[in-house]
Amino acid sequence: MILKSLSLINYKNFESVNFEFDHKINCIVGNNGVGKTNILDAIYHLSFGKSYFNPITSQNIKHGKDFFVIDGLYEKEERDEKVIVSAKRGQKKVIKRNAKVYETFSEHIGFLPLVIISPADRDLITEGSDTRRKFIDGVISQSDPVYLSTLLKYSKIVSQRNSLLKYFNANATFDPTQLDIYNQQMNELGSVIYTKRASFLETFVPIFIDRYKAISSGDEEVALQYQSKLATTDLLTLLEQHIAKDRMLQYTSVGVHKDDLSFEINGYPIKKFGSQGQQKSFLIALKLAQFDFIKEQSKVNPILLLDDIFDKLDEQRVEHIIKLVDDQNFGQLFISDTHPERTEEVIKKISQSYKIIKLEREIES
Repeated sequence: MILKSLSLINYKNFESVNFEFDHKINCIVGNNGVGKTNILDAIYHLSFGKSYFNPITSQNIKHGKDFFVIDGLYEKEERDEKVIVSAKRGQKKVIKRNAKVYETFSEHIGFLPLVIISPADRDLITEGSDTRRKFIDGVISQSDPVYLSTLLKYSKIVSQRNSLLKYFNANATFDPTQLDIYNQQMNELGSVIYTKRASFLETFVPIFIDRYKAISSGDEEVALQYQSKLATTDLLTLLEQHIAKDRMLQYTSVGVHKDDLSFEINGYPIKKFGSQGQQKSFLIALKLAQFDFIKEQSKVNPILLLDDIFDKLDEQRVEHIIKLVDDQNFGQLFISDTHPERTEEVIKKISQSYKIIKLEREIES
């Protein structure tokens, strides 16, 4: 699968621009602020129906404009696929594939598999458990629509249960029978989610460890640990044990929506004991393992976006990453960087075709 061309209208800093891409490597270079990351985000948008960096749709519309359009032409399984994401202020976003509108965005997830590696990924280490859960769920959902559907149903039930808890508090009442209906539904759906996450990590963790060893020359030991109370207790029991706490908090305090991943290096939390280079290598290994997993599940090479890949990495680690890209059967690759000469020097070491796209202020509005 490859992205052949991209057209942007009123998207972020671009008023109207068109790009034609190489089928292997595309290097988007230019000074800070010219929109390199915005192009990668537009490509991400086409796969997931949302921005990787700013989920608020209206804030992705160019200042002073009323709408944006992202138009991508792909080649997948020897046929052209045209995907358009558009949004108008005050209206619902629309995703079209070959002129047909999707009824729900979830139908589109997984059709254009993609992995992005960005400095923003550091949130996976520094932020709360919600960020790490979204990572797990995002990887699984790209190749398992049943999982995505189960996850959406579960989230809806949790929201409804939370509303009921708030209602009980506001009206000084309590009906355990009503609550039990949601508990039963959460238990059924949550058990499926927990089992799929645990199964996924059994496959994923060894891939991740191999990737990290390749990037770091095997000098450090890393680990991913899935943390879930469902490992020892079923969800129905947990919900019953926490009813008093949930009534006080007015939200559901236990369940798979509270699961987490621990990131470790040499037996210690990487957040506290990992250098910037180690943390970046950890995250890159995580994303390359994501690439491997999705490729194996979907039998399609995901598009790989490398946003500012040279930031905070020493030359040795960059060389390892580039060698991996050259040796492995990667598909189409997009790289952004502020130094055209540095990028081209590294890319020339790869025996693949490439295109350098230099962004200047003049192509913006």
